[in-house]
Amino acid sequence: MKTFKERVQNREYLCGTHISINDTCIAKIVGLLGFDYVWIDMEHSYLTYENLLNEIMVLQAMGTPVIVRAPQHDLTATKKIMEMGPDGIIFPMVRTKKEVEEVLSMTLYPPHGTRGFGPRNAVDYGLGDIDHYIHNNHKDMCRFIQIEHTNLIDELEEIVENPFLDGYIFGANDLSGSIGELTNTYGENTQKLIQKAISILNKHKKCIGLSTDDIAPEQLSFWHDLGIHMISAGSECGAMTGYFKQVRQTLKASHEQRK
Repeated sequence: MKTFKERVQNREYLCGTHISINDTCIAKIVGLLGFDYVWIDMEHSYLTYENLLNEIMVLQAMGTPVIVRAPQHDLTATKKIMEMGPDGIIFPMVRTKKEVEEVLSMTLYPPHGTRGFGPRNAVDYGLGDIDHYIHNNHKDMCRFIQIEHTNLIDELEEIVENPFLDGYIFGANDLSGSIGELTNTYGENTQKLIQKAISILNKHKKCIGLSTDDIAPEQLSFWHDLGIHMISAGSECGAMTGYFKQVRQTLKASHEQRK
């Protein structure tokens, strides 16, 4: 069976969803549904590190790969996430080649980077093969950056040369914001930037991803047809909000019919 990293590097179509609420039961439910991976968010959520570790362990115990979005350029957060042993880490809001190199360096041991030594869950608390982890971790774990600023696209031809970067994930809302058109993700200017980046990434045979709250079939088809290989869509928060909103509306409508 192929590893998650092999599937990313082969540019296979992968479907995932987002988790941002502290509840291991929700993590288990999502894990049971057969997603190719689950994205746990530490950038915009209120999860603690303990919450994160619990959800990683639940999902991985079920055989579901986990990728974690780190807070922007946060060395302490990055170290803690790495020591938990997720299948991938995502860095948001990077804008330049230099920033890409800095965040990747935090995830790599010398001589490739500046990561300090101290894994815990990542090596089963010393029960795993530590030497293998040190020398092969960069081969086993995925590293992603989000394309959320026009400046990054300007330097993308150089950035794709980095051998430790496995995938590039569009954050279309912030990308549109970087040109003063926040949330206009389908606007002409934003789409031109996205298509420019996709052209560069396809030329270099890189995995192309998208993170979106939208689950409308026609919009997901739009992104898939555009050439996105790895789509992270929806969230447990959105699912619950939508469901309970529908319940409330149905109850109110039923009451009104009986007046």
